[in-house]
Amino acid sequence: MNKYVEKLYAIAGKETRLIIGLMSGTSLDGLDVALCRITGYGKETALELLQFDTTPYTDEFRNRIREVFAKREVDQQLLTGLHAVVGRTHGGLVNEMLAAWGVPNHEVDLLASHGQTVYHAPQSLTGNLEYPNSTLQIGDGDHVAVTTGIITVSDFRQKHVAAGGEGAPLAAYGDHLLFTDGLETRILLNIGGIANFTCLPAGNIGMPCFATDVGPGNTLMDQYMQAVMGQAMDKDAAIASAGVVNRPLLDTLLSHDFFALPFPKTTGPELFNLQYLADAQHKAGTVGLSKHDVMATLCAFSASAIVQAVNRVMEPHRQVKVYISGGGLHNPLLVRFIKEGLPGVSVLSFDELGLVPDAKEAALFALLANETVAGDAIHVNGIMNSPAVCMGKISFPE
Repeated sequence: MNKYVEKLYAIAGKETRLIIGLMSGTSLDGLDVALCRITGYGKETALELLQFDTTPYTDEFRNRIREVFAKREVDQQLLTGLHAVVGRTHGGLVNEMLAAWGVPNHEVDLLASHGQTVYHAPQSLTGNLEYPNSTLQIGDGDHVAVTTGIITVSDFRQKHVAAGGEGAPLAAYGDHLLFTDGLETRILLNIGGIANFTCLPAGNIGMPCFATDVGPGNTLMDQYMQAVMGQAMDKDAAIASAGVVNRPLLDTLLSHDFFALPFPKTTGPELFNLQYLADAQHKAGTVGLSKHDVMATLCAFSASAIVQAVNRVMEPHRQVKVYISGGGLHNPLLVRFIKEGLPGVSVLSFDELGLVPDAKEAALFALLANETVAGDAIHVNGIMNSPAVCMGKISFPE
């Protein structure tokens, strides 16, 4: 028997596994690394976050990814090369992080690598029924495994697509197992480049659990700051806070058919990009709007899309608590707009549920790897319009 097959079998039989989760989102700000101790599987899963950190990408690395990110036409040689480079880079960053934490690589059972999404193309977004739902993440798992010496589970989204899903959002699988509460209906809102949430109904309500994208999170604000202001992001919403929300532009931004689609649904920067903003400004007659007012309006756009989506869930059941994670949690104006749009609703940081908000996505991919190795598809069943699957491809270090 291959020694790694034998090792994998032993890992699957352990009561507790040490698993690293990696996440690099559409904001391209860096690599989230979460070291987790996971006990059990399925509904008996318990996750303890042992270590977490984010390693920022260099400008050079980030710009290379942007050359192929969310673009329909790219340099195929560059894309192919980046598939290996991203995997090796992520593996190297894991090695550095483990050394800093004093954790030997051989003590880690599994590494769960999301990779870097470069294009997301569900039929609902492309309108092209000739091709099935599709999505592409680069950062090959074999390169991660060889670089770290750790058995790696990667490319999670492909199984979801192959089984009839849209490949996103995947958070519902982990959210469902870890954070469902018998008495409290929860909306777990993650504001990354794209904003999405998982709806976890209380046990006695009878609503299905589901996860959905709701619209832009940070992506349009970040894209505008990079292209127009020459900055990676609007730190502490300093630019947006100095502006005034322009109502005609906001209404135009919110008029896209995507926002009327039923839940669950998915989207990405393939739709919500600077061209989307430019088209809206021309339509609204706001081409000459000041940079500060544009940023204020983009912030209100993200908040309004979130508020509208939450209100659709809340209509039959007003007792809902919203828990926020992701980079958007650090945008005070965005959080303020959300709270103002949801009067009477408890809007809280995700750390109220016992997990560092910035670590949530990386930790949930560690959980998905745990299910792939030790669980079964039935353990993640019961999520509306999401196939009951175990996700990820397994790569051995040798």
